[in-house]
Amino acid sequence: MNPRLPYLREKTAKLTTSPGVYIMRKKDSSIIYIGKAKNLHNRVSSYFRENPDHTPKVAAMVSNVYDYDFIVTDSEYEALLLECSLIKQHKPKYNILLKDDKGYHYIRISDEEYPRITNEKNTKQSGRFLGPYTSGAITKEAVNEVNRVFMLPTCRRKFPQDFGKSRPCLNYHIKQCMGVCRGRISAEDYRSAVEQAIEFIKSGSAQSVERMEAEMNRAAEELDFERAAMLRDRIIAVKKASEKQKIINSGVDSADVIGVAEFYDGLYLSVLMYREDRLFDKAVFELPLPDNGEDILSQFMLQFYYKRTDLPHSVIVDHLPEDSELIAEMLEGQAGHKVKLHVPQKGRQMELLRLAKNNSAEYAALKNDRTGREVIALEQLGRSLGLAKPPRYIEAYDISNLSSESMVAGMVVFEDGRPLKKAYKRFTIKEQELQNDYGSMREVIKRRLMHIVSGEGDEFFTRTPDLILLDGGKGHVNAVAPLLRKLGLDIPLFGMVKDDKHRTRAIAAGGGEIQINDLKAVFDLVTRIQDEVHRYSVSFMHSRHKKKTYSSELLKVRGIGEKKAAKLFMKYKTKANLCKASPEELAAAAGVSIETARELWKVIQEI
Repeated sequence: MNPRLPYLREKTAKLTTSPGVYIMRKKDSSIIYIGKAKNLHNRVSSYFRENPDHTPKVAAMVSNVYDYDFIVTDSEYEALLLECSLIKQHKPKYNILLKDDKGYHYIRISDEEYPRITNEKNTKQSGRFLGPYTSGAITKEAVNEVNRVFMLPTCRRKFPQDFGKSRPCLNYHIKQCMGVCRGRISAEDYRSAVEQAIEFIKSGSAQSVERMEAEMNRAAEELDFERAAMLRDRIIAVKKASEKQKIINSGVDSADVIGVAEFYDGLYLSVLMYREDRLFDKAVFELPLPDNGEDILSQFMLQFYYKRTDLPHSVIVDHLPEDSELIAEMLEGQAGHKVKLHVPQKGRQMELLRLAKNNSAEYAALKNDRTGREVIALEQLGRSLGLAKPPRYIEAYDISNLSSESMVAGMVVFEDGRPLKKAYKRFTIKEQELQNDYGSMREVIKRRLMHIVSGEGDEFFTRTPDLILLDGGKGHVNAVAPLLRKLGLDIPLFGMVKDDKHRTRAIAAGGGEIQINDLKAVFDLVTRIQDEVHRYSVSFMHSRHKKKTYSSELLKVRGIGEKKAAKLFMKYKTKANLCKASPEELAAAAGVSIETARELWKVIQEI
């Protein structure tokens, strides 16, 4: 407990109710947290009240607060801007801080007589620069595209020094270079092509085509047909490049699309930036998983967009962040035009949001040695079932029997979307004399859960799962749910429902069903889990049945009862090992005479 709490409470009791920013400091005066408030008194008081219900992160921050400062503002909007500015400046320990996984990239136009367009990681060289861009891949692709479309040289020759010194290279013959090395293109015409390429990068294809068409028409009027033909070919190339891009992004003029994926203890956010109907840039960020109640999207957008000026007309998100109106006001103030925060429900923008989420999922998968599909499946499964977070550790159960004989159950475990076979368990049904699926499932789940309650068992039996799935419908769920409540365990419980053809159809809750057919990744994961637990329980049932059949044959030998047969199975484990045993070894293992052992040996060889 923080010994400074009495002082902090007394100070806060006198605090103004105006909007503003509060700054938490340690004993050495270093800043550890910065926040904004509509009402400073109410917000700051919540940190220092008695019997607080803080999350671990907030509790840790409060325990380190020695004192705090505050700055009163005229409005909540001003407080938001000031908070963004101070966080950027001081980078406090307990604030969410954005860290891009890469450095910035630039497009350089060299200051030579015949300028080159290249992709660079810094601005140390002379020349003009476009950027910065966060995605090196997109920057490189843009440079390659304009050099190809406008037929600019990419070789290492120096112009005009190397005019006519050697024959044109392959790029000239395959029409990917205008052949500057021949010395037949003036510096003025070359610079005009470079400026058109820069315009294409900045403004997209529409404006570039419009300007080049006007220039082509002038050249034709002046009877400069060679130049008009060159511009015509360039326009065709730009339109082809534009059509290729529109396969990916048609229908989006100016928008940022923010996709979020959660995996392990981290959140992964990707921002796809579209300008002039094409993908302009991309950024990916990894953030720690927020405490309950924290809106990570709001904090991310405030930091990501603060002081940016190249802002889109809309930002596409999967839900509106807290302070969405204030964020929109901040964006509009910086951009000088209206910026709409939009949550799409269908159509092209919904597809782009899914693409951004896939980018985030793939980045998360790369960081955690998983596939993007596994990340998406767990995230969508958790959201579909209303879980607080994706279920990393899933246990699934199935009952298998032949009438009332060989009644068994199987438990399989999936961790992070993959089978964890060393955690699988098998159960024999002990309390049910007749076939009773509900009773058998209750018995198995109770035996398993008692290991969690008592803390006894191996590392897998004492671990609390994030989700329990039963092979069955709502009847199975309703039969087991009271047991969880009685033991005081808060573990999400659902059933896996099959159709008439024994294929996965839906997920059962206590009061109905949750359809998953439209969620391909979730459907595939649940199907895999259901098929695996069914396979595992059925194989155990068959092995038990075979063992019982084998045991009954041994009981036909005079002098061999159930206890002696059990001794034999205890020692030799398998039929193959029994077949290898000699009569003398069988006699010693079962504790019978050599005559009985010889008769037993004959029966074993004949089975």
